[in-house]
Amino acid sequence: MPRRPAGPGETIRAEAPGRRAVLALALPLLGGCTMVGPDFSRPPAPLDTSWAAAPNLPVAACVPSATTTCPPADTAWWRSLNDPTLNRLIETAAAQNLTLQRAGVRVLQARAVLAATVGAYYPQQQQAYGLLLTERANSNNAGTSAGGTRAYNLGRAGITAAWEIDFWGRFRRAIEASDSDLVASIADYDNAMVSLLSDVAATYVNLRGLEARLAITKANINLQRQSLRIARVRFREGATSERDPDQAQSQLSGTEALVPGLEAQIERARNALAVLLGVTPAEIRPMLQPGPIPRPRLMVATGVPADLLRRRPDLRLTIANAAAQSARIGVARADLFPAFSISGSFGFLATDAGSLRLNSGGAWRNSTSFTAGPSVVWNILNWGQITNQVRAQDAVLQQALLTYQQAVLQAQREVEDGLVSFAGAQQAAVSLRRAVAASRRAAAVSLTQYEQGQTDYTTVLLSQRILLEYEDQLAIAETDIPQGLISVYRALGGGWEIREGRPLVTEATRRQMALRTDWGPLLDYDDGRLTPPRTQGLLPQPTF
Repeated sequence: MPRRPAGPGETIRAEAPGRRAVLALALPLLGGCTMVGPDFSRPPAPLDTSWAAAPNLPVAACVPSATTTCPPADTAWWRSLNDPTLNRLIETAAAQNLTLQRAGVRVLQARAVLAATVGAYYPQQQQAYGLLLTERANSNNAGTSAGGTRAYNLGRAGITAAWEIDFWGRFRRAIEASDSDLVASIADYDNAMVSLLSDVAATYVNLRGLEARLAITKANINLQRQSLRIARVRFREGATSERDPDQAQSQLSGTEALVPGLEAQIERARNALAVLLGVTPAEIRPMLQPGPIPRPRLMVATGVPADLLRRRPDLRLTIANAAAQSARIGVARADLFPAFSISGSFGFLATDAGSLRLNSGGAWRNSTSFTAGPSVVWNILNWGQITNQVRAQDAVLQQALLTYQQAVLQAQREVEDGLVSFAGAQQAAVSLRRAVAASRRAAAVSLTQYEQGQTDYTTVLLSQRILLEYEDQLAIAETDIPQGLISVYRALGGGWEIREGRPLVTEATRRQMALRTDWGPLLDYDDGRLTPPRTQGLLPQPTF
């Protein structure tokens, strides 16, 4: 049966099988050892039980109780916009975006750092050495007879090892910090995924809104050209003054001036999408055939505020950073206590200064030597300096905890703002649709009456100006509806779940890295799981 790709902790063991035996011998000795420094736990978060805006908005929201369970928020939320083109763009961006791939490589980096940190838990110094020296001395050197010379060869070979026992948990706390850094790197990847999906959807919706506004502008240009023709005919017939065609031309030219700006914004939106998808501007064009503004469902499953702690990657990132910093306090505090080490060496030292030669067995036969024994080092004169370093690390931890609590408050605010925007755009669109329908009737009637000589051109001018304004506002409001939905799901932290079961970096990137460096199984362990294998029971797991 093929072997499963190894996790970070397993990777270390695969690289050095003998370390299991060393650890098995050391565990009884370390059984009574302690781990200085605080054990991390998640701080209390200021969370509401339900969304304040939900009771007054057309959204699906609920308050959990003994008999009520709340549905989770949508994961593939962009599908609720009912736009196949957007779905394809999302898939392309998730597979090709370069910023996301860079975040994936940072996960691989964190795994390698964790592997190296675990290695420090075992004998820190493991060296094999060998040297060969040739020395020639003349009569001017001490130890030689007057007028004589002395030459000989010296050979040395052996192994040496030193192990600082993790009596106070310095190395275990360092592993704990690197372990939390790995979790933070995955949360950072998820956060990049949330931002990417939201940016793609928002840019795409903005593009469709600009296209709709351009179409509205061109339709009004055609209407205003028709009005200009009528005004010119009436002027030639003497039914009106030259003021009417001049007003018509002025309005038409002003509306035509809107077209280049809208076309430029459309091009910028396409170019922005190209960057998000990891393609060139020329490659994005075939992907963007003309289409309407997405019309999402007018209901959104928000879950409850407590879900943010699980769903929002930035909250998981801040709490993992706090856990890593908590462990670093233990690393710093361990310097206050004595460090106990065991060291030893075994080797050979031989010379051919006498009748022997290095290439003969006699030179090496009785030349073995070894040393072994414990040692202790204690920085007793640096107590104040080390204590203040511990205090500095504790202050950094407190900042991280406050950053987390602030992030929780900010997350709730963003969801509430998104809900209000989503509902407000819906309500505005309803009113604007009525305004547009009435403006179209008024513009048609005023033009007919003007053509028949029943009203002046000022009435036509005003009605067409109002029509263009309301149609443009309606297009903006209809764009704001899906944009509001996107902002809600961005705030809820949805969408990162699609990376589960997918590699965090592309196959081409893995091949490129493997050609440069022997990554072993670390490149294969890349299935996008949220919680990586930890350190095989070596450490207590922090509650975050």
